Amino acid sequence: MRPSGRAPDQMRDIEMIPGFSAHAEGSCLVKFGRTHVLVTASLEERLPPFLRGKGQGWVTAEYGMLPRATHTRGNREAAKGKQSGRTQEIQRLIGRSLRAVTDMTALGERQITLDCDVIQADGGTRTAAISGAWVALRLALDHIHKTTPFATDPLTMQVGAVSCGVHGGQAVLDLDYDEDSTAGTDANFVLTGGGGIVEVQGTAEGAPFDEEMLLRLLRLARIGCDEIFAAQRVATGR
Repeated sequence: MRPSGRAPDQMRDIEMIPGFSAHAEGSCLVKFGRTHVLVTASLEERLPPFLRGKGQGWVTAEYGMLPRATHTRGNREAAKGKQSGRTQEIQRLIGRSLRAVTDMTALGERQITLDCDVIQADGGTRTAAISGAWVALRLALDHIHKTTPFATDPLTMQVGAVSCGVHGGQAVLDLDYDEDSTAGTDANFVLTGGGGIVEVQGTAEGAPFDEEMLLRLLRLARIGCDEIFAAQRVATGR
């Protein structure tokens, strides 16, 4: 039995609230159970130096946790003067995931920055951030298209992410903190609506896992991402 009482292939309740931020070109408050992440997409008419004059755009991400997103207060990284290695790794993952489904040439010479701020954490913050970031990006592109129409839609397909793991010897979907903190294996899957795999992060916290377990976790991830994709379509009206 999982601590939450969920079935092995059962996601937490998913909620995506589009347009949560009044000022951003696109935004989404995404909830995976008690994990809540606010994602805003901001249009910036500037590019990294290596892309200037190449007729291409860029999608990037920043990630952070509010001080009381967890059970005890964490210091703001800005107060420390530097980001942790975990923060840098997660925001790079978010950026890679969104760029995998974005046509940079169709985007044109503009940059969209996705800010992912964890309001409340209960496991799976990076996967919730990626899933909500797609909604924020979709809404931002729709906003741009109203005034400066794209010849081709820059967003080629959906992308979502979910965690899976081995808890109590059983493969389970969408780990919350209680499961994640005691899991024998912890994995994150980033999948596209077209069935592709963008990234897999898998770690054995104890005994190694075999190929069959990896495939079992992947099958669970596909079940979870199908629910995420459905929630994304509802949130964006597509």
